[in-house]
Amino acid sequence: MRVLLLGATGFIGRYVADRLLADPAVHLTALGRRDDSDVRFDLASGSPGALTRFLDAVHPGVVINCAGATRGGARELTRHNTVAVATVCEALRRSRCGARMVQVGCASEYGPSQPGSSTAEDAVPRPGGPYGVSKLAATELVLGSGLDAVVLRVFSPVGPGTPAGSPLGRLAEAMRRAMQSGDGELRLGGLGVQRDFVDVRDVARAVHAASLSAAQGVVNIGTGRAVRLRDAAAVLSRVAGYTGALHELDGPPTRPVIAAQRADSLGDHVQLGGGVQGAHPYPDGCGSWQQADVRTARDRLGWRPRISLEESLADIWMEAACRI
Repeated sequence: MRVLLLGATGFIGRYVADRLLADPAVHLTALGRRDDSDVRFDLASGSPGALTRFLDAVHPGVVINCAGATRGGARELTRHNTVAVATVCEALRRSRCGARMVQVGCASEYGPSQPGSSTAEDAVPRPGGPYGVSKLAATELVLGSGLDAVVLRVFSPVGPGTPAGSPLGRLAEAMRRAMQSGDGELRLGGLGVQRDFVDVRDVARAVHAASLSAAQGVVNIGTGRAVRLRDAAAVLSRVAGYTGALHELDGPPTRPVIAAQRADSLGDHVQLGGGVQGAHPYPDGCGSWQQADVRTARDRLGWRPRISLEESLADIWMEAACRI
């Protein structure tokens, strides 16, 4: 099977590439803006006609799009997340290859949800920021293209390679600096939000499964379990061996606890304490709670998450510890 992978050098794309390369039945070609891509092409500025000619020459059976931008203003996000997808869809419509498309979307397309609820694919999207809007517009382009296509709405991906600008990436870096300097106290904000963290390697498995399936429409990729960021912080402290105190800036006013306090289960509430100050919003525009309904992924892709959040956090810490 010939697969064309777009965005192979990004956080998710790297693991998708590794997963596909491990499949002896896959012949993989990577297309992107960087020099290390098999073919250099900028989806945000390249023409559909040029991409069509390439598709006709390579004749892939599947096109997987992991490309896009997570930062920047509305104009940049629209170019890289929406215009780029419009280019791919138009090129596929013009091409003779008849390839299936797998679009990697995100849970930011849904926007805020009711605490305690699980978001299913039929939920009405109400993105809370320009990133979610740009990704939702891309999803609508794919679904309205008439192509054989599926969109995977990935919830909060974590694991080795987690971007330093993400909440867990910033947390690991802050802990690394504290341990390196011998600081016995960390003051952290924004730990009250709850997110459905899914390991990036499990996401890659889902993309691989989607490329082989006949599933169409939108499919959520998550664990089906929301976790408080403060609980993730407590587990990260334990796996890192950080014995200092974590003070939560915007949490409920309780006494701080020692960061190495045992947290055998991520389901247990681990109170990190701290005084009440201004809240630090989680950067995805999804409010205080998000949890996936993952039944469609199970039923239509035969996919379930395998890697625990504790393992993901341990791998995040191993990378951070190498910088000490």
